[in-house]
Amino acid sequence: NEPTLYATYAAVTDAETGRVLFAKRGFEQVPMASTTKILTCIIALEQAELSDTVSVSSYAAQMPQVRMGMREGEQYILGDLLYALMLESYNDVAVAIAEHIGGTVEGFARLMHDKAATIGVKRFHFITPNGLDATETVNGKTKEHSISAGNLSRIMSYCCFLSPQKDEFLKITRTTGKQITSQETQG
Repeated sequence: NEPTLYATYAAVTDAETGRVLFAKRGFEQVPMASTTKILTCIIALEQAELSDTVSVSSYAAQMPQVRMGMREGEQYILGDLLYALMLESYNDVAVAIAEHIGGTVEGFARLMHDKAATIGVKRFHFITPNGLDATETVNGKTKEHSISAGNLSRIMSYCCFLSPQKDEFLKITRTTGKQITSQETQG
């Protein structure tokens, strides 16, 4: 008997083998919303230093709710922002991190594509670091920011069990609360 699930899409994956043990519409490519921030976090952990100073652009400061309320020109420590990203799911924080690491949101999206492909994820399309609904035209076809539950499960397995930064990822995601302030407020 299949378990009763209220989720529209689901996948349970063996973390060691990547084998999908159970799926409910688990291979349909659909918008992924804030679960995008899982990949944003692991890329930041793997490609930058937690002590990096992140400057907030006007674009990042203009992100819609849910947001931390960052203002253009403020500076934050990347390690602190990763807690804000994963604990509160702030859209402005995701963009500030993406711009810091990728130069632009588009540059960071390329990093997201590269990382997903490297860990064996198939059939995905990343446009934003925060998961806000987005579409773009690629080679004459409209593509949506999307992935399947099965492939999202593969990304999560990588973050928790295979990434060289898995311990830091788990430390951040297991934390229940943290005070975040700009460097201007700290000093």
